[in-house]
Amino acid sequence: MKTRLSCWIGIASVLLAMGMPAAAQDDLDQRIDRNINDWVGTYKHLHEHPELSTEERATSALVAAELKKMGYEVTDHFGKYDSGMAAYGVVAVLGNGAGPTVYVRTDMDALPVTENTGLPYASKVREKRPNDEVGVMHACGHDLHMTVFLGTAKMMAETRDKWSGTLVMIGQPAEEGMGGAAAMLREGLFTKFPRPDYVIALHDSSSLPAGTVAWHAGPMLAGADSVDITIRGYGGHGAAPYVTKDPIVIASELVVALQTIVSRESDPLVPTVVTVGSFHAGTRYNIIPDEAHLQLTVRTMTPAQREKVLAAIKRITNGIAEAAGIPAERAPIIEFVKNHVPATINDPALTLRVAVALEKSLGKENVWPGQPIMASEDFSLFALEDPKPPIMMFWLGAPDPAKWKEAQEKGTRLPGPHSSEFAPLPEPAIRTGVKAMTGAATELLRK
Repeated sequence: MKTRLSCWIGIASVLLAMGMPAAAQDDLDQRIDRNINDWVGTYKHLHEHPELSTEERATSALVAAELKKMGYEVTDHFGKYDSGMAAYGVVAVLGNGAGPTVYVRTDMDALPVTENTGLPYASKVREKRPNDEVGVMHACGHDLHMTVFLGTAKMMAETRDKWSGTLVMIGQPAEEGMGGAAAMLREGLFTKFPRPDYVIALHDSSSLPAGTVAWHAGPMLAGADSVDITIRGYGGHGAAPYVTKDPIVIASELVVALQTIVSRESDPLVPTVVTVGSFHAGTRYNIIPDEAHLQLTVRTMTPAQREKVLAAIKRITNGIAEAAGIPAERAPIIEFVKNHVPATINDPALTLRVAVALEKSLGKENVWPGQPIMASEDFSLFALEDPKPPIMMFWLGAPDPAKWKEAQEKGTRLPGPHSSEFAPLPEPAIRTGVKAMTGAATELLRK
């Protein structure tokens, strides 16, 4: 691997020295200038009309319609969830002679978050649930991703003289639910459409100012597991706890004890997160319930660490219940949810090749070294399905540069993805994303 990386670094240096022809770069800049106002309008429309995972009906229809206008061969409603329900996946193919096949992927779903940005185009969408109502918001920037995706698709369609091969644009549903990539792969994405040589994507970031991008070779995003734990005790009157086995106390001890998996059982140089995101128990002030329910998210970067952490969760949970006097027939119920996704690992050779393209497109000063984070997403699954193509995702700066600078210098709060206040700065982020992704796709399809 060391020799392979050294080779790529050498090639990268030569290509950077060559640079992109000024005329070609000027042509792309002019094309972007002519379209940027329309793209900002698309972004605001998508932001104002978000749809939750598995419900992306109007969103996918918009994406599919725009791609058809550009001359792509479009298949929509592609994918099937493990429940058998059809997915709103979009696949658009543009053939342009002999050459490799490059997949460019975007996600399309929003989050159950009530928006609090104060933007004139803020989402007011609310969705009714059995017992309540939730706001819906593009709090992870998938609206930005889709806009860049559509902009890239248009630029690639208009500059076919500069590349050769097959471009496949993938609109993926249900990324937040960790089921969309699997649904499209299950339906035969790599067999019903041209087999990919490369799969690339981007994700917005509040750690970079709008106008910049960042890349990182190797592990980029953590693997994710969801765990449901039910602590079963014996309920009773709140005034007589001594005749009960209080599941709230046992579960509270468990919440604290689980943190020792990271602090006392894991190598501090091996990234690991164990978070209890939900704790529900009881109905009234004076009733000790029979059960308490916990929901955990677990993030790891390697299969070995994943197995170690999941085993520790099971051991600690059962041990605390036993120590509290819970009999075997009331032992905790521990369920590891099936929607596990592995870590997203950027292929080193592909990453360095894309990095060269990013610097050629944006200038070296706007391409930064990136860092892996413990968030997760199902883009990783595209690398695990035959023909197991190399994958690469890069970061796209989203926040207002002035606000980003203030946060760096003064420590002011800068809302990021999954926050109700997350608000990318559309124009420079879209412009940068389209230039970056178009440059990357053109490089991989270079004549």
